[in-house]
Amino acid sequence: MTRYTPAEIEARWQAAWSRDEVFKAVRSADKPKYYVLEMFPYPSGRIHMGHVRNYTMGDVIARYKLSTGHNVLHPMGWDAFGMPAENAAMAIGGHPKDWTYDNIRDMRDQMKPLGLSIDWSREFATCDVAYYGQQQALFLDFLEAGLVYRKNAVVNWDPVDMTVLANEQVEQGRGWRSGALVERRELTQWFFKISDHSEELLDALDRLENWPAKVRLMQENWIGKSRGLQFAFSTIDAPDGHDRIEVYTTRPDTLLGASFVGISPDHPLAKVLERDREDVAAFCAECRKGGTTEEAIETAEKLGFDTGIRVRHPFDTAHELPVYIANFILMDYGTGAIFGCPAHDQRDFEFATKYGLPIIATYLPSEDSDETLSEAYVPAKTEKVYYNRGFAGEPHQTGLEGIDAAIDFCEANGIGQGVTKYRLRDWGLSRQRYWGCPIPVVHCEACGVVPEKKENLPIELPYDVDLSVPGNPLDRHPTWRDTTCPSCGKPALRETDTMDTFVDSSWYFARFTAPHADTPTVMEDAAYWMNVDQYIGGIEHAILHLLYSRFFARAMRITGHLPQGTEEPFDALFTQGMVTHEIYQTRDDRGRPVYHLPEEVTDGRLADGTEVEIIPSAKMSKSKKNVVDPINIISAYGADTARWFVLSDSPPERDVEWTASGAEAAFKHLTRVWNLCDRIGAMDKSAQGTGDAELLRAMHVCIHDVTMGIESFGFNAAIAKLYAFTATLQKSKAGYTAQREAIMTLAQLMSPMTPHLAEDIWAHQGGDGLITTAPWPKADEAMLVSDTVTLPIQVNGKRRAEITVPADMPKEEVEKAALADQAVLRTLDGAEPKKIIVVPGRIVNVVV
Repeated sequence: MTRYTPAEIEARWQAAWSRDEVFKAVRSADKPKYYVLEMFPYPSGRIHMGHVRNYTMGDVIARYKLSTGHNVLHPMGWDAFGMPAENAAMAIGGHPKDWTYDNIRDMRDQMKPLGLSIDWSREFATCDVAYYGQQQALFLDFLEAGLVYRKNAVVNWDPVDMTVLANEQVEQGRGWRSGALVERRELTQWFFKISDHSEELLDALDRLENWPAKVRLMQENWIGKSRGLQFAFSTIDAPDGHDRIEVYTTRPDTLLGASFVGISPDHPLAKVLERDREDVAAFCAECRKGGTTEEAIETAEKLGFDTGIRVRHPFDTAHELPVYIANFILMDYGTGAIFGCPAHDQRDFEFATKYGLPIIATYLPSEDSDETLSEAYVPAKTEKVYYNRGFAGEPHQTGLEGIDAAIDFCEANGIGQGVTKYRLRDWGLSRQRYWGCPIPVVHCEACGVVPEKKENLPIELPYDVDLSVPGNPLDRHPTWRDTTCPSCGKPALRETDTMDTFVDSSWYFARFTAPHADTPTVMEDAAYWMNVDQYIGGIEHAILHLLYSRFFARAMRITGHLPQGTEEPFDALFTQGMVTHEIYQTRDDRGRPVYHLPEEVTDGRLADGTEVEIIPSAKMSKSKKNVVDPINIISAYGADTARWFVLSDSPPERDVEWTASGAEAAFKHLTRVWNLCDRIGAMDKSAQGTGDAELLRAMHVCIHDVTMGIESFGFNAAIAKLYAFTATLQKSKAGYTAQREAIMTLAQLMSPMTPHLAEDIWAHQGGDGLITTAPWPKADEAMLVSDTVTLPIQVNGKRRAEITVPADMPKEEVEKAALADQAVLRTLDGAEPKKIIVVPGRIVNVVV
């Protein structure tokens, strides 16, 4: 009897796949194409079990589609630019490029033993000059098409890393890397005009039927379409040129409850005031130390400065409202000015309470409700309330009806205009750092901002930079910044801002269709391979990455780099859960936690006998050291064990907890399957047996169920069927021919999950060629029809028994059989059933 030896088996079959170029994707008119893509990784240096789960899911789909006759594209790349590489280089005294490419090499070496069906000939990193040079070409085309522009904007500024941060890079008001308090600063920035596509991006969500509903909802909320009122307050005692303050509100039904007007510290009126008044300048400077994220604004203390300016209420010019500069108002939302209605907005309520402003309710829960509020009353817009200060119609209205009435009233009386707006703002892509794609423009004193000529691309990053000083080293480079103007030939300066790394990841899916082309895409390749049929990645990228990619697909179509019909680049999206593990910690002399790797802990103790504190399972984190190194697992049990476990333990959209016992159990099962193969291979080829038909019927049912499981991303359910069929085969007394067919089919059904073991079983049983390229087995429909059916019996909604009856038994006979069951008789205890409901083939319900 031979042994299951993963190390030997896996190396052998990976070499065979590589030799035969099984996974090399080439355009073909003979097969339907299928493009499966996982969100590519950042090269941090080590893969973890979360990577294994993500890429194994994609691999299952890719291998299955290959077996079902598809021409499969399954590529891999690296999201390689960004601040972490600069920080790491500064910490170790190296260079971001060297650090990045060393990590890519290490991670590729860690991934290849997993046996993924990747076309490695298409591999690239976003920091490859060949990639970002084509990204620069895209930028120039977008600029020419009016999809890019430059303007002054208030940004999140990290004073330590000395760079602009995107909103999602600000955590609790601090930079995600440096931990420094983020400031608001006005800089000249480059922007993509994504807001022009707001309506299209929103409407198209309805067509993304194969995206998770929660992701579509998150994008819908981020785009944030709203109908509101645009109007203006006339000012009193304001500086010249500021006789009006424009406001956009989505709740015009609360205008009669207005008690103040608030403006952003960056509002034009605030800027005029701070030029002449030190107290205003000091307050605005303090406000700009806060972050610009919604989270930072909502959690920060609400601060205001009474400017002394007043405005007239549009419905009562004798009613004046004070104008405050407030730290919770952003200039890039709406008009940078609001009216405060404290009765119906908690933020306004806190502000009014702090500064002693009136709190006036415009609607209440009912007619007899007290108008004195202890907190803001904020019902859902669809909830009916009592408008004690409404505009028209029945006072009992929903908020939506009240908003419509307010807009109609204001339009009829010349006070304002109903307007549809979007929360989505243009995408600021400028970053003040070195390790990113250079923006291909120059600044010329004579010509202004001039696009670089395409024949001068790529604008390559210089290697000789000084990272020892904070800030962007491109600003200080002795020669790189100096250039000549592409227009007039006079001395000019390069743009030293580099692109947001979201740009790099917003078109990589298209580049994979022609990764070595000297243009961003090749239309014939893009037309063949696009769209991505199945995209897989984490829910944390549900908003920005996917939204930006959707915009880029549209922009690339507009500029001729993608064909019609590719505006939505991902036909289907799956967001997988995380891999978690317990956290092991002890305490140092000062009581601070000291974390320990799982391999350092045995039976709850370290090697020296120290007992560890075990914290319940959490997302794997390098800082907490609760990471499991896949290489150690592969060395101990093999790649197929790791793949089987991460797929089998829970539904793929949920988190899975990695446990040593779970990995051992997976390995034991795969060993059991191999031993079963070995036993069948040793059988007498002429051996006859009993139960051939039953075994083959179970095999065809398994083919059907596993196929359905894979196609619906129910990998754990498919594996449960494989466990069950393995047990059936183990117990079978069928003859050699039936058992051989069963074990070869079992191997085929397991091959997307455990490809190495499946190949070895196939070869051991004398299968033709590679199992990887063998046609997927098809279930015989006739075999799926059973002569009998097992029906559960419920009495008053509780399962009490089950009966096995002929599949074609009439309902009346099924009722008799159910009532004759001993367990049912005991439950009824002499009572007469009121009703018996037989659902053919499903269940019997007895109502007493």
